[in-house]
Amino acid sequence: MIPDHSALSPQQLVQGLNWRYAVKKFDPTQKISPEVWKSLEAALVLTPSSFGLQPWRFYVITNPDIKNKLVPVSWNQKQVAEGSHVVVFAIRKNLAEVDVDRFLGRTAEVQKVPLESLGKYKKVLLRFLAQPSDKFNVNEWAARQVYIALGNFMTAAALLGVDTCPMEGLEPSKYDEILGLEKEGYATSVVCVAGFRASEDKYATLPKVRYATEDVIKNI
Repeated sequence: MIPDHSALSPQQLVQGLNWRYAVKKFDPTQKISPEVWKSLEAALVLTPSSFGLQPWRFYVITNPDIKNKLVPVSWNQKQVAEGSHVVVFAIRKNLAEVDVDRFLGRTAEVQKVPLESLGKYKKVLLRFLAQPSDKFNVNEWAARQVYIALGNFMTAAALLGVDTCPMEGLEPSKYDEILGLEKEGYATSVVCVAGFRASEDKYATLPKVRYATEDVIKNI
């Protein structure tokens, strides 16, 4: 089934992206509805990744006690406590053959093909992961994949009228400790708070500072 893209005009897309900004103060009384959040979850799940490997997990925090614990290890940025949902974008650490097998098992299940038919693809994936460590860092590669998910999530949120604030100002190891990521084989890479801007956030009305289109886009 071909999706109907007519519901969103090019102008509406640009308007949504202009409306978006990195929120400095959220309204803690406003929460994202379950219906809208389900769509944002889908945006995370449907994010593309290199080879389709999806070397990530997204930890979603709505518990006020846990959010408050995260504030001191987030450079005391209050958005973590004030926002509706906090999404921790975590990489799958040290991706290995077991992860490839898991992915191929899921591929066989979803596409309804024999697992044996994916043997050649498995060899490709294992060769990729087995590159010399002085030329390839699998965790750095995974972190780059996670940022694709971050961008996808923020764009989807903007189009749904949900505010976001991406955050690198945090202590990843402390996040891992508080959330128990280490024992699950994951590590915090970046965080994004989602919710609704407070009316007194002065940054909401500041014009965006971007280079002119001709300075950043070159048609060849």
